[in-house]
Amino acid sequence: MSRRRSIKNQKSAIKNFSATASRQTVLAVADRLHSTAIHLLRRVRKQDVATGEGPARLSALSVLVFGGPKALGELAAAEQVKPPTMSRIVAGLARSQLVEITADPHDARRLHIRATPQGKRLLHKGRRLRIEYLAA
Repeated sequence: MSRRRSIKNQKSAIKNFSATASRQTVLAVADRLHSTAIHLLRRVRKQDVATGEGPARLSALSVLVFGGPKALGELAAAEQVKPPTMSRIVAGLARSQLVEITADPHDARRLHIRATPQGKRLLHKGRRLRIEYLAA
């Protein structure tokens, strides 16, 4: 093998090693970040108890408050649940007067769901409690 080819192979090996090492570093950082995020969310979730609503309802309400009104199917898709499950969640939110449900004027089978002012206040209160907890 010529000296030139040997040097080229060495450079290639160094480049591959650097890329592998960089990728391993990125994966290690991503792994630590993932673990930290899960632990952090578990800790701040405890603040949600003060709202009086469960995590599924708060999550659906959050989609409506920050994403605007949605049809039931859109809300179910956003929350990655089946429509019957979302129907039960929305019914609970409606009983608590946190959402308003209206029929589509063009299609009576389609429901539109929007957060009420009370629902928006509750969600913003929960968010404030989480942020205050993190800041303490």
